[in-house]
Amino acid sequence: MSLTAATRGFVVFLLSAQVVQGQNGWRVTYTSTEICAVKGSTVEIGCSYTPPSGPYFSLRKGIWFTKINNGEFVDLSSVSDYAGRVQYSYNNRDCTLRISDLRESDSAEYWFRSESKQEAIQYTGSLGVTLSVTGVMVQVQMSSRFLKAELKCQSSCRLPDSSSYVWYKNERVQTGWISSSYSVYYDPHPADNYSCAVNGHENHRSPSVYPPKLPSVSVSPSAETEEGSAVTLTCSSDANPAASYTWYKKDGKPILPPFKKGPQLVFSSIHSSDSGQYYCSVKNKLGRRTSKDIFIHVKYAPKPPSVSVSASAEREEGSAVTLTCSCDANPAASYTWYKENRTVFLGAVGSYHFTSISSEDRGNYYCRAENQYGEVNSTSLFVDVQYAPKPPSVSVSPSAEREEGSSVTLTCSSDANPAANYTWYKEDEDSPKASGQIFTITYFRAEHSGSYSCGAQNKLGRSNSTLHQIILADESIMIMNITRLTLMVEMLILLLLFCLLMRKEKAVSFNTELNEPIETWEFDPCPVYENVSDLNMVSAEQTEEPGEQEDLV
Repeated sequence: MSLTAATRGFVVFLLSAQVVQGQNGWRVTYTSTEICAVKGSTVEIGCSYTPPSGPYFSLRKGIWFTKINNGEFVDLSSVSDYAGRVQYSYNNRDCTLRISDLRESDSAEYWFRSESKQEAIQYTGSLGVTLSVTGVMVQVQMSSRFLKAELKCQSSCRLPDSSSYVWYKNERVQTGWISSSYSVYYDPHPADNYSCAVNGHENHRSPSVYPPKLPSVSVSPSAETEEGSAVTLTCSSDANPAASYTWYKKDGKPILPPFKKGPQLVFSSIHSSDSGQYYCSVKNKLGRRTSKDIFIHVKYAPKPPSVSVSASAEREEGSAVTLTCSCDANPAASYTWYKENRTVFLGAVGSYHFTSISSEDRGNYYCRAENQYGEVNSTSLFVDVQYAPKPPSVSVSPSAEREEGSSVTLTCSSDANPAANYTWYKEDEDSPKASGQIFTITYFRAEHSGSYSCGAQNKLGRSNSTLHQIILADESIMIMNITRLTLMVEMLILLLLFCLLMRKEKAVSFNTELNEPIETWEFDPCPVYENVSDLNMVSAEQTEEPGEQEDLV
């Protein structure tokens, strides 16, 4: 059961019933051993005593104390914190303690100590009185009404139902509000704050309640950090009641799910995918605020690059082609292009451009991306360049003299992409002789002799070989002898012309000095022949060798 006692216009709550203690004939009675009082009020701790029996016994000295210092009981009236606020009463065996202008620091356990004038009899009860001093505070509750919050002025000590209250908004008294409840709109202006006090004790107002202030976000150790390091984001906001925190990461979506709750967002080993914009939301029962964004830059080595080639899958010789290398890296990577392990391009951008690609550019390419944190190579990319056939070459097997009835194989080869189709032709014939890279004459005869060529063709163009002559062995000897005879005749004709010119010059006389006879040559390289038969005989003697007469048939 709780008892109450009025004290100077305020209320003190007695939390336990009357207690009587006795020793050595002394009797001390406390009204209660537990009292709850509101800060700023005056409390009376009820106390009465009965000395030992006898007509001459009376109280010589009585004190109240809360602590003992070096075995001495410290009288409250001598303590500076209680100066001017403590009053003892000794009337009619009354030992009541009165403390005014209560402070929360006055919360303690109090004892009464008595001494007799007649005898050195002292008494301190085994039990004291526990005093709890509390202030008023504003309790915030969500209202059932939409976008409303209910403020309740209350104390841990139950205040009388007849108590009236004073409400403050931004330090201004709100007239017309004397009840313990006060309604406000949810999420008011961030600068708004509310407090209350019990009427008559305005100097002991409650702490203010208010929605969260604009939160600030900090990052440690730095917003620019290397992948794998520990990073902590901290969100802070002034709010009463205490606020809850929720972290978000922007990802381009209009509605974002909560990322993490709590005032701190900790990355024990931050990853490149953690780069981005973060913000926190702070909320209590009065409102909600959102912080500004903070961008986290995670530095990391290049990830494996991707490579691509522009234009169509079939790139023709002479066309413009661009190889592109790209990778995720922070800071941005520099790129090097290689062809078959040979450097072909180095630059800050990953594009390698062929203004007019050629067949020699065909091959395997790869790129390397690197920054200050590392380097990595891409997979290999094959660049296929398509082009018309190059001029074909023709080979003949066997290469020795071909006899009648033997097998002859002609092979045509041309560099082309895509691969060329081959067609064989014989000189002075309109129709093709065969198709395919290899042309075989299984039984070679005289009519097969002649000049052959091949043509190589793909969808991009065509190219023909030069003529290649193939004849039988006998024909080859005859043609060779005829060729030799023709050359010899041509030489004789040239010699005859030379001789005629020389004879003409001899007919002209010249002297370097007067009366000097004309010199004559002892040897005449150009004799005069009487007839053509003599010329033929000489030619035969000069050109004919033993054993060759029978070959020239």
